[in-house]
Amino acid sequence: MKFRRKPRETVDINLASLIDVVFILLLFFVVTTTFTRETQLRVELPEAASGTPAPESELKQLEITISAEGVYSLNNNLLPKSDLATLTDALQKESGGDTRLPLSISADGKTPHQAVVTAMDAAGKLGFSQLRMTTVEAAPGNP
Repeated sequence: MKFRRKPRETVDINLASLIDVVFILLLFFVVTTTFTRETQLRVELPEAASGTPAPESELKQLEITISAEGVYSLNNNLLPKSDLATLTDALQKESGGDTRLPLSISADGKTPHQAVVTAMDAAGKLGFSQLRMTTVEAAPGNP
């Protein structure tokens, strides 16, 4: 006895709906993912082994000093607040509007980076072009 086999039906998988599901999952993961930038570097700032000393012939000079806590003083006058507006006003008053005066920033080695950037920002807003960062000379034998 010979049985007849049924002809096989061709099975088609509808890929359009599968692609829709994949795109929805992709969109879900993109929207719910949070991107964080983590920095694991520890930076120890080097001492300056070379540099040029400030010329003594300059008549008037502005010096911003920043303590380790981020407290500002301008020409040895302590500022009441440590913010950009106070520093900008003090620089404007001390310079008398003359932005050609040399400006030096002396910051403690442990000063927060933001405090130094704020001082540079205040100088840049007023248009100072001669800006110096003071450092200490490296001890002999330290590379």
